[in-house]
This record gives sequence, structure tokens and C-alpha cells, in this order.
Amino acid sequence: MEIKEIKFSQIASQRIYSDYMKRVKKVTNSLSKEDQNDIFMEFNSHIYESLQHKNDGNEIDLLLDIIERLGTPEEVLKPLVADKKLVQATKTFNPVHVFKALVLNFTNGISYVFFFLLYLLLFAFVVLIFAKIINPSEVGMFMQNKSIIAMGYVKTDDNGNAREVLGNWFIPFTLLCILVFYLLITVLLKFKKSIDKKRK
Repeated sequence: MEIKEIKFSQIASQRIYSDYMKRVKKVTNSLSKEDQNDIFMEFNSHIYESLQHKNDGNEIDLLLDIIERLGTPEEVLKPLVADKKLVQATKTFNPVHVFKALVLNFTNGISYVFFFLLYLLLFAFVVLIFAKIINPSEVGMFMQNKSIIAMGYVKTDDNGNAREVLGNWFIPFTLLCILVFYLLITVLLKFKKSIDKKRK
């Protein structure tokens, strides 16, 4: 669906309007096309309707008053973009969207910082995979006396009689752990989002 921009009689008014709407587009460009269009249409229709109700006066002054009441897109849209990005992230399970959503929501509570740290912890599993490829004898899941003592890097001369139990299966096992924990954390994030929505 194509959104029609408002046409103004004065060039200065058109420029002010176009610059403002470009800022709206820039702030929302990390969202889905549908969300971008919804927000753009909402701002566009608000400006149009406000102009229709105030026929008297200078076009530029009217437009500047409307824009001032709407506020700067960078400030006004920040919580809305953060919220919509979080919805998009929990629907798609896309790691890029999840990362962007958490960064945008840092100011919305300590729980989002906690979720960010949980996702960051998953990166440690990726590092373990590369470490296993580089140094297979010192990276893995180590057992001693029939109990797991470490999963990761263990210096061979310090591990006593500990032995690595997964061998070549360590990489597939670690990939499976990454997938399971990623899905689990994202489901928890989705659950947290639904709880927040009910409180509002």
C-alpha cells in the first residue's frame, strides 16, 4: 500500500514536512515494513487532520505548531519502536532482531539487561566450538569420579585424572545446547513481554 504524502502550497512548508517525515522513517527503519507504514500513516494522518481543522493562519506556522505538539520523532518513537522490535524479535526468533530489541529496551528495565547477558552467554558456547577445533584435547566435557567437573577449557596438566567424555561429539552437543538455550531464552522473553502487556 502506497502512502501519499501531504502536498503543501508553499515550498518551505513542503520541505519542513518532508524533513520531519524522513526523520520518522529513519527512526522506524529497523522495524518491519508493515510497522513502518503504520507509524508513518499515523503521523501523516495526524498532520493532515490537524491542518484541516485549522484553515486560518499561515501554513508554515500551522505546520510548525503541529510538529511541535507531535514532538521529535527520535524521542517520541523510541519506546514504540523498542516495543514493536521486541514483538518482532519474539515472533521471528531472529537473532539480529532479538539483539536490536534488547539494545533498544535497555532503558526499560534491568530484566532486559539480564536477557542480554543470557544471550551473550550463548556466545561463550560458540567460542567453545572454535576452541575445540583448535585444541581438541583441552576443550570438552570433563568427568572425574563419574561426575561432570567441567564443560569448557581444562588445562591437561591441571585436570588430574579427569577425562574428556564427548570427544568428537562435543561440537554437535554444544550446537544443540546453543539451539535449546536460545529457544528457551527467547520463549522466556516472549513470556516476559506478555506479562508486561497485561500490566499496562
